[in-house]
Amino acid sequence: MIVIYCLCCGDQGKRSAVLVCWLLGMGSLLSWNTMLTVGDYYYKVFPNYHPSRVLTLVYQPFAVGTMAIFAYNEQRVNTRTRNIAGYILFFISTLGCLLLDLGTSGKGGVGPYIGLCILVGAFGVADAFVQGGMCGDLAFMVPELLQSFFAGLAASGALTSVLRLVTKAAFDKSHDGLRKGALLFLAISTGIEFLCIFLYAYYFPKLPIVKYFRSKAASEGSKTVTSDLAAAGINQDGAKVVDRFTLKQLLRQNWDYFLGLYLIYVLTLSIFPGFLYEDTGNHTLGAWYSIVLIAMYNVLDLVGRYTPLIKCLNLESRKGLMIAILARFLFVPAFYFTAKYANEGWMIMLTSLLGFTNGHLTVCVMTAAPKGYKGPEQNALGNLLVLFLLGGIFSGVCLDWLWLIGNGSF
Repeated sequence: MIVIYCLCCGDQGKRSAVLVCWLLGMGSLLSWNTMLTVGDYYYKVFPNYHPSRVLTLVYQPFAVGTMAIFAYNEQRVNTRTRNIAGYILFFISTLGCLLLDLGTSGKGGVGPYIGLCILVGAFGVADAFVQGGMCGDLAFMVPELLQSFFAGLAASGALTSVLRLVTKAAFDKSHDGLRKGALLFLAISTGIEFLCIFLYAYYFPKLPIVKYFRSKAASEGSKTVTSDLAAAGINQDGAKVVDRFTLKQLLRQNWDYFLGLYLIYVLTLSIFPGFLYEDTGNHTLGAWYSIVLIAMYNVLDLVGRYTPLIKCLNLESRKGLMIAILARFLFVPAFYFTAKYANEGWMIMLTSLLGFTNGHLTVCVMTAAPKGYKGPEQNALGNLLVLFLLGGIFSGVCLDWLWLIGNGSF
């Protein structure tokens, strides 16, 4: 099978697909990471509304609820329509955030904040469309494509963090500098989301490696790839019906992967970004402190998503993965005591480790779980994995509010 794939696709086709998956991954989280990265601007505009915590809490129910519907109906969903609709929704919502700020001249208040929350809810719906659809699609291809997509997710955070540092340095002394930086971010995100629509709709389906694996999945009974194959000029007449595991059976067989991914994000989102913005105290870096912490998390998260490509670092043991995931809960007391007693250096180091382990373990779980299954089952597993990932994020966001107990914020 590997020999046939190499003859049909070649290394060039694989390299192009890896790059496109990276860009599509970036586009599926860039809008939300932009909102997180310009959090200091929203704290200035809406100082009494806990923007990083509230916006994240608004985002997640829409993402989890929509993803649950898709995971249950994954074999009946047209993947092409789903992903294109998701990227279009990302584009419209990001443009909406830009226009909302321009229309209100950057003024705060309840009305603009409600409008912002509505647009953030749309981000959550778009996330479920794209992230679940792409992961289901890439789960029956080579692991490098799934890894590259998740690296793109992290790259969106790293890119926005680096740009935020640059724009803060450029606009820090200018009048209304925070707002100028935020508007620039939203404009860049809007342009990249627009690019992703065309990348997925017209370029990605025609790549040889993508056509090969989608045709293979269709021959194994997958109906979700029919429209994508048609867009590539391949007519798949009457895909045969193949026995496959049900969702219940897949859940039972892979419960540890689902639980592990859930716990990774429960822990991460109980600390990032709310705790880093609001609970680390006052330090010599001043207004730069939270921006540096977010940047270090994002950059190390990106690095961690590439380290599984080094074979000796790729955790494939199911028991080993669970031990590593559970060990991360030591970050909770570590962050608490570091915020209370230690200096900036220790907090930056801890935040970097949080990001690195998040990225590394995510890719290890996502690439290990689909191995050994047929195309339709791998698509189902991709959707279920994203459902548990988003569920972990939602739970973590809720638990993040516990840091506020006893510090006078309520």
